[in-house]
Amino acid sequence: MHSWPNPSIPVLEGEVPVLALYDTADDSIKPVERPADPSADVGIYVCGITPYDSTHLGHAATYLTFDLINRYLMSGGIGVHYVQNITDVDDPLFERAERDGVDWRELGTSQVDLFRSDMEQLSVVPPRHYIGAMESIDEVVDLVTRLLEVGAAYQLEDDEYADVYADYTFTSQFGYESRYDKETMDELFAERGGDPERPGKRHPLDALLWRAHRDGEPEWEAPFGAGRPGWHIECSAIALNRLGTPFAIQGGGSDLRFPHHEFSAAHAEAASGRPRMAHHYVHSGMIGLDGTKMSKSLGNLVFVHKLVEQGHDPSAIRVGLFASHYRDDRDWSEQILAEAEQRLELWRSAWESLSGSPQASAEAGAAVPDTTEQLIFDLRTALSQDLDTPEALRVMDSWAHSVNTGKSTAVASTIEDALFALLGVRLSR
Repeated sequence: MHSWPNPSIPVLEGEVPVLALYDTADDSIKPVERPADPSADVGIYVCGITPYDSTHLGHAATYLTFDLINRYLMSGGIGVHYVQNITDVDDPLFERAERDGVDWRELGTSQVDLFRSDMEQLSVVPPRHYIGAMESIDEVVDLVTRLLEVGAAYQLEDDEYADVYADYTFTSQFGYESRYDKETMDELFAERGGDPERPGKRHPLDALLWRAHRDGEPEWEAPFGAGRPGWHIECSAIALNRLGTPFAIQGGGSDLRFPHHEFSAAHAEAASGRPRMAHHYVHSGMIGLDGTKMSKSLGNLVFVHKLVEQGHDPSAIRVGLFASHYRDDRDWSEQILAEAEQRLELWRSAWESLSGSPQASAEAGAAVPDTTEQLIFDLRTALSQDLDTPEALRVMDSWAHSVNTGKSTAVASTIEDALFALLGVRLSR
């Protein structure tokens, strides 16, 4: 499946501090693992959308988090192998299509197209591999077969539907990624797509790998019977076949911490025999609206394409979301957007005052200090410390005030490249 146009990230000169990110599994901020071969790329896998609704700001916040990571590495000349999936076969998609009286494939295609458009508008770096569940069926079948062979999975017997499940006890380290206790796991598993009361399972927490065919559902052939893939196994197969294990970063929203990322890791680890699927598990916080959690059930979603249609600059949307730290559950409001637009205007005013000149002069004609290199270093330093975007925005504010008061300057074209390379924010109007 094709992704969207690449915005082309400039490579910046100067020192590149080591990128350190919070790892959910280790409960610590630690450096991102680089391959032993310096010419090898950093592997990043981010879980994609289930395409049954438009891209809202919760989605945008998640993908902008990992866009910052991609940009930080790429602008420093570090190669990135970025992979993202699309869960284009799943119950929420079927349910929404039935509710709206449309074909589920048509609904999925329309929402993927809208997602691509939103990502392009927001200047998000596209994945090298953008893979739908339907494209990866053969890979899923192979992985389920492997899990059955090693004893990490089993097929239900004496049941109308011979579904295949993963035995969650197979990997001794199960639970290391989320660090939740059993009670919390049980609760979240039931809330987030699990089926703890399914008769015939060995353990209530065992996750579905392959759903045997039911009337009215799509099906694909497999040695263990016609059906369709479960949710978690899809990401395991796609990541294993494109990145191998362990890769650097597995990412998504904090609601994926369990069960999705825990089981994706467990499936990959059981099949590969390796103790850890990823070096880092990185999760972005949830977005609320005016103090209330943003959700489909509450009907208070803010959609990216709607904001753009209303005339709001995508760069201002980025600035607004970057005003708080990516790991925090944070709020969105018209005031936050207005403040982001004012902030962006401050930066643009400073940039435009440089008039494209490589050096500006103070009123008395004496040279003022060129702040270009220092600004880039300060932005990189902020981002290197677990993507401290609030500090990065303060760095830009300070620079803009210094330019607007004639106390310092910079090379305008380089500043434009730097801000777009690191934050994805455009200074040109």
